Amino acid sequence: MSDLLSALLLGIIEGLTEFLPVSSTGHLLIAQHWLGARSDFFNIVIQAGAILAVTLVFRQRLWRLATGLHQPDQRDYAMKLAVAFLVTAVVGLPVRLAGWELPETVTPIAWALVLGGLWMLMAERVAERRGDDSASVTWKVAILVGLAQVVAGVFPGTSRSAAAIFMAMLAGLSRRSAATEFVFLVGIPTMFAASGYAFLELWAEQGLAGEAWDEVAVAFLAASATGFVVVKWLLGYIKQHRYTGFALYRIALGGLLLLFMPSGS
Repeated sequence: MSDLLSALLLGIIEGLTEFLPVSSTGHLLIAQHWLGARSDFFNIVIQAGAILAVTLVFRQRLWRLATGLHQPDQRDYAMKLAVAFLVTAVVGLPVRLAGWELPETVTPIAWALVLGGLWMLMAERVAERRGDDSASVTWKVAILVGLAQVVAGVFPGTSRSAAAIFMAMLAGLSRRSAATEFVFLVGIPTMFAASGYAFLELWAEQGLAGEAWDEVAVAFLAASATGFVVVKWLLGYIKQHRYTGFALYRIALGGLLLLFMPSGS
């Protein structure tokens, strides 16, 4: 398989999985086992492509927030997005600097997939048993979503979107579409900041010599295009469907990884 085709496939996989609650890290690990490992820079760039996609999907919502800060409801929502992001940054940066992160290898990712799938099933059932359909983002939701993003960063395979969406639902934001929108909007500054930090860290340590820029560009564009389609589809899907299918998929995938892939991969 050519390197360009491999890069294209990896970009598509990143776009497909970054915002679904299934762990892009786990899927890229599997894919790179067969398609060849890539540099940290390559992985950072394709994640940035996925971030661009979700930014484009929510461009009108972001514009309304930016131009509507004089309105109490828009200002309140924007402040809660800012708090969720700041919690992630204030807690997550020391955690990152301290090196508190499990390795991106098969065994911890597989267990994170399985346990995360069980967590999703439990959280959705608890939210439904409460019997409400709240779309109100509280300060409690904002703070816990920020902390959930930190947890996802410490445990690769958890899935940032899964951890944060279901934490929001457990915290009282029981309407799936409202929880998903809030988490996706928080994810834009969070992921841009994380990718930017990782890029600067990598540049300072290793430089960017030897990168295949044509492959990076192909993967970036593939992640952006695929991510845009996936996010648009997911926002429509969750209005009438539960996340159960994604949870069962995670459990099955994690089990297969534990059974069939070497633990040191």
